[in-house]
Amino acid sequence: MKDMMKCEFPAKSVNEGFARVVVSAFASRLDPTVEELAEIKTAVSEAVTNVIIHGYQGGEGIIYIECEIKEKNLIVKISDKGAGIENVQLARTPLYTSNPDGERSGMGFTVMETFMDELEVKSLPGVGTTIIMKKQISSQEDEASE
Repeated sequence: MKDMMKCEFPAKSVNEGFARVVVSAFASRLDPTVEELAEIKTAVSEAVTNVIIHGYQGGEGIIYIECEIKEKNLIVKISDKGAGIENVQLARTPLYTSNPDGERSGMGFTVMETFMDELEVKSLPGVGTTIIMKKQISSQEDEASE
């Protein structure tokens, strides 16, 4: 059996903190450093915010999170069944935003890429988006022995 967890919850900004806590609690099994945990939480926040703002455009919907541990790797999938992204490559460009009139910086995917080791974005307009983030955890035990 895989070491994994799944959860789903309403796409409301009040649930961003919940998403951060649930993913970091699951990741804690790998004994991450405080810095690694902060990076994971930040990446999760950005992904959840993208779902709320862009995926469901502030309307109602469900955020789906799946986490898996494979050896020392954390894999986090955050998905929605919202608007989808027409041009993923363009959306991943730093400073690009699909909502230039809003208060968005266009740095969400860049932040996720910076804090995680791998980032994959799968999306279909009108169907939804899945963000897959991977991070190798060094574990505090490994760092203490160096």
